[in-house]
Amino acid sequence: MTLLSVRDLRVGFGRAGQEKEVVHGVSFDVAPGETLAIVGESGSGKSVTAMSINRLVDYGGGRILGGQILLDGTRDLVTATEAEMQGLRGREIGMIFQEPMTSLNPVLKVGTQIGEIFAKRHGLSGRAVRDAAIRALDRVRIPDAARRLDQAPHQMSGGMLQRIMIAMALASEPRLLIADEPTTALDVTIQAQILALLAELQRETRTGLIFITHDIGVVAGIADKTVVMQHGKVVEAGTTNDIIDRPTHPYTQHLLSAVPHFRHGAAAPEARQAPGTPALAVRDLAVRFPVGGGFLRPAKGEVHAVSNVSFELQPGETLGIVGESGSGKSTMARAILGLNEPTRGEISAGGPRAVQMVFQNPNASLNGRMNVRTLLAEPVIAAGRKVDRAAEDRMRMLLDKVDLPTDSLERYPHEFSGGQRQRICIARALMPEPKILVLDEAVSALDVSVQAKVLDLLVDLQREFDLAYLFVSHDMGVVERIAHRIAVIYAGQIVEIGPSTEVLSAPQHPYTRKLISAVPALDRREVDFAVETDEVPSTLRPLGWEPAPLAWHEHGPGHRSAVEPRP
Repeated sequence: MTLLSVRDLRVGFGRAGQEKEVVHGVSFDVAPGETLAIVGESGSGKSVTAMSINRLVDYGGGRILGGQILLDGTRDLVTATEAEMQGLRGREIGMIFQEPMTSLNPVLKVGTQIGEIFAKRHGLSGRAVRDAAIRALDRVRIPDAARRLDQAPHQMSGGMLQRIMIAMALASEPRLLIADEPTTALDVTIQAQILALLAELQRETRTGLIFITHDIGVVAGIADKTVVMQHGKVVEAGTTNDIIDRPTHPYTQHLLSAVPHFRHGAAAPEARQAPGTPALAVRDLAVRFPVGGGFLRPAKGEVHAVSNVSFELQPGETLGIVGESGSGKSTMARAILGLNEPTRGEISAGGPRAVQMVFQNPNASLNGRMNVRTLLAEPVIAAGRKVDRAAEDRMRMLLDKVDLPTDSLERYPHEFSGGQRQRICIARALMPEPKILVLDEAVSALDVSVQAKVLDLLVDLQREFDLAYLFVSHDMGVVERIAHRIAVIYAGQIVEIGPSTEVLSAPQHPYTRKLISAVPALDRREVDFAVETDEVPSTLRPLGWEPAPLAWHEHGPGHRSAVEPRP
């Protein structure tokens, strides 16, 4: 029996009768309990196809121009009324969107938004709604679930927000679930847990799953069938094993070749020898946030986001910072930049303009009303300097270094692709001639082929300008490719640090081994994901509490791991 059958689907955007067709004759089937992966880069039409299934494309200026979308072989969703679709969305067809900040109401508490589902879908009320919401957050491994219910979306990390979106989608128990890049912003362990949750749901309820992604490593582990899309067309379709092992279309072969293959340290650059004066030195850094209290009332406790972190970063070196969402890696990076006020500790970076940052999302980093010339001039003006001929020359030089034409100066962000926008962000960060770049998930939002080019660019720039990189990422394959050393952060503390070749090939701390074991790979097929019951420890502590100093095991030059406390 077929749960969903899509036949010759065509979708266009524009005025009625003048639509530009962007999806051309797409067809596929999904059976109950089956996972279909739709793979392709940005602009391939995979998300538009998914949005068409539940007719959300109607709200984005698009319309279905032809074809059928049959649910249970009888109901054609193309001809369904809006009232009928409202009865199907959520209950029959659930959806997990890629960007949680655009899906959650920023002014409502998380508990209110989750509770609404249990109240309307399951008829719960009062305390039962809150209890159900707590169980939903526990299921996706969000620590301090009861406290998180009373927070607004802006108070949480991107990974936590995505888990909340997944919890909300699972709460309705749909028969068909569409997951549009649901794990792109998540670290490998949480990604494995999300895949486990989806697998558990399928086993229990025979839910059909459409999994949209650019990560073929993830596809290898979960998908029964795979559809590859390019320019709005299906260029290859078949079983996942056939697609990965015997790709026939050049585009499929291109996607597979661009995947960063994790090789347990074999692909990592060698650690730099003979360290000298560090470009960055961090000593006993701690960052804490008060919890509770209010006007004229003291705080009830503190979140120990970063505790007793110390490390050095050499010129021309890349230190990869890895850890789960909420581990404190981004908080630490922001403290180094002065965006978060340290509770204590010392940060020595050679001056206020020595450190610049490249953020995860280039769309949010660039002001769409400014052309590239103005964007590149911003850091010069912020440094109290004039935008003179020397600054103009540096703009052109940097655009050349990041492989963008000089006429880009007069163009605006919307005129560039995602990869080109991130190159503009890199050029802007280099305008004040920094010694250190903090790259916070700087390539995670990019397609795999674009990601590979940006990583190559970063390596070339590092060699030419002797830059030091603090590379924050959840993608172990990407970290392996660029990092000389790796620091693993768990619950706000570094638990292992050392050369990438050693940390990835012979991890010593149990948490590091857990991270590495969760890395998806093309050779991990039909993975039997199982939901773990252990929880991420809370970093909420009483006022005045101080962590005990960590003891360390030494495993070789520069490689050490924290000694686990005895139970």
